Amino acid sequence: MLTVNEIFKSIQGESTHTGRPCIFIRLTGCNLRCSWCDTEYAFYEGMPKSVQDIMDAIGPLGVPLVEITGGEPLLQEEVYDLMNALLAKNYEVLLETGGGVSVARVPNRVIKILDVKCPGSGEVSKNLWENLDLLHPHDEVKFVLKDRADYEWSRDILRRHDLPEKATVLFSSVYDSLDLKQLARWVLEDNLPVRVQTQLHKVIWGKDAIGV
Repeated sequence: MLTVNEIFKSIQGESTHTGRPCIFIRLTGCNLRCSWCDTEYAFYEGMPKSVQDIMDAIGPLGVPLVEITGGEPLLQEEVYDLMNALLAKNYEVLLETGGGVSVARVPNRVIKILDVKCPGSGEVSKNLWENLDLLHPHDEVKFVLKDRADYEWSRDILRRHDLPEKATVLFSSVYDSLDLKQLARWVLEDNLPVRVQTQLHKVIWGKDAIGV
């Protein structure tokens, strides 16, 4: 059984898939406590569901893109059965992971969206750096930036690990903390090969909305 916080259909608000209709499966539990976290309700709240329960719930929603998120979805052992079940039904599967748990067992066809925790998150020590060597070209690496210090740190990590050669790199500002225009200016000044993005779902429904 998996502990599931919520299942809903919405518009994908982040990643290169921004703007696409997407089914979200949010699993309960997280090993991190990022300073800017906007899903603290997923730390503990959830209901037990089997993989088949989840498949039955998402089928009628009629959307081929599914994201497994959290919390940290890789903390639950049965998430691998869920990923394989989704792939067997030809869903396009995204996995949003905080980067502190190994992605070695994630099926190759799953698109990993791997967070690298910046100093401003308060969880920089939890980064599992070997995950960066397990990326495929269709995967994505996301940096959520709180300030200029986060930007400079991320820029250095980007270069040190040759990340643009491994996967798509996303730079996102902490909503209502780092001005998106300022982030864009820094990226343009340094000609960084990254995608600047915001959280589209917050632009559409408001920064405090959940389940959409």
